[in-house]
Amino acid sequence: MIRDREYYMKLAMRLALKAKGKTAPNPMVGAVVVKNGKIIGRGYHEKAGAAHAEVKALEKAGKNALGARLYVTLEPCAHFGRTPPCVDKIISSGIKEVYVGMIDPNPVNNGKGIQALKKHHIKVEVGILQDRLKMMNEAFIKYITRGLPLVTVKVAQSLDGKIATSGGDSKWITSDKARVYAHRLRKDFDAIMVGVNTVLRDNPWLDPWFSKKDLIKVIVDTQLSTPPGANIFSRKSSVIIATLPSPAGQETENRQMLAQKARILEVKERAGQVNLRDLLKKLAQQGILSILVEGGGTLIGSLFDEGLVDKALFFVSPKVLGGKDAISSVEGKGVSRVDKAIKVKEARVRRIGPDFLIEGRIS
Repeated sequence: MIRDREYYMKLAMRLALKAKGKTAPNPMVGAVVVKNGKIIGRGYHEKAGAAHAEVKALEKAGKNALGARLYVTLEPCAHFGRTPPCVDKIISSGIKEVYVGMIDPNPVNNGKGIQALKKHHIKVEVGILQDRLKMMNEAFIKYITRGLPLVTVKVAQSLDGKIATSGGDSKWITSDKARVYAHRLRKDFDAIMVGVNTVLRDNPWLDPWFSKKDLIKVIVDTQLSTPPGANIFSRKSSVIIATLPSPAGQETENRQMLAQKARILEVKERAGQVNLRDLLKKLAQQGILSILVEGGGTLIGSLFDEGLVDKALFFVSPKVLGGKDAISSVEGKGVSRVDKAIKVKEARVRRIGPDFLIEGRIS
């Protein structure tokens, strides 16, 4: 019986993952309705504002849901949000048992959905594949519990840790296969972030090649020096430029031009630069749950210095650029001693074409 529960929960999890990168600020949720050993309804939450997974699964099951079991990856909601409470649909459908992967971390609902179901004499079991489901929705959990998005740093560097030569040339350090893989990753995030130096040096588009998704692009630009004609504005996508407030009556012509192409987001100052923690909080408040940071070394170094990185993806090419003035992948202040080094946990290494991908968790 335990194996059956895990089997159906895995199916629900696979359904949930179909909407990866599309549900913000909501979590990914999947649901399966089972009766007499047969699946009679499936559903997943496609995007914020759309029907929830259990409602879609129950609608497909129809009247056959009477006396059936419901497997759902996240605790059903018992409150009104953009949609009515899911527990009402479950109760009225005649479901006799509900198997929940994990409790909803949102304090608005936390435990209330379970209580509502039990109050109507529906058997509830919680915690099936809980650890895996927490990993699946780690961005949502961090957003709900800490008010910050999940930050993943992505670097393409040489064997000696360089992302460009001393003359600024960076095309291309890693192989076509590595770049294609990296582009595929973009669709799984709500936003992609770069520092202004990356815009000035590389003039990137930052589009997901293999998706029509409107990926939000964030430029960290303290001095507001982004060129209005940069490639990042050339596609129909949302661009946010994070900068410091302009002194009263000193709005520059460049600022006025950029305001026509992007949303200027003013954040607090820290040591003369954009306060990155304040920026991340403001992005989370706008429903951005996950961010892929693609450079450059100054921005990535500052994020590491301030303890704001959750995951790291380092694509390493077996090439040596050398040169003390070549641009490093991680700059910033760094650590004062080796025993203070930032550790990558659960590190994995795999081959992508001639390159290597090293990935792991930072916090």
